[in-house]
Amino acid sequence: MLNYAGTPPLAAMADSDSRQLIAAELRSLIARIDISMRLIDAAMKPEEVEPVYGGAMAGSDEIFVLDDVTPRYASAGAALNACRAELGRALQQLSESGNAA
Repeated sequence: MLNYAGTPPLAAMADSDSRQLIAAELRSLIARIDISMRLIDAAMKPEEVEPVYGGAMAGSDEIFVLDDVTPRYASAGAALNACRAELGRALQQLSESGNAA
């Protein structure tokens, strides 16, 4: 995570410029969340299981898959979904505040 403690305030910047900068940053964060969500979806997608001839076939009652990773991926995906929704809401509010001026 970046540390913005030493960053000077954008006091010298015009209101519309700072709003555009903030909106661009929000869009960038949303895009990064979308990428992370696609990566999680890809990681959760089951791999193709080829049947083993003469033995248990995929989908039979003889195969048990113990998966302790999927719940964590699902939790991370849900958190990213919530974050994306809030960033979208923030972007919407920012654009509405710009139209009011």
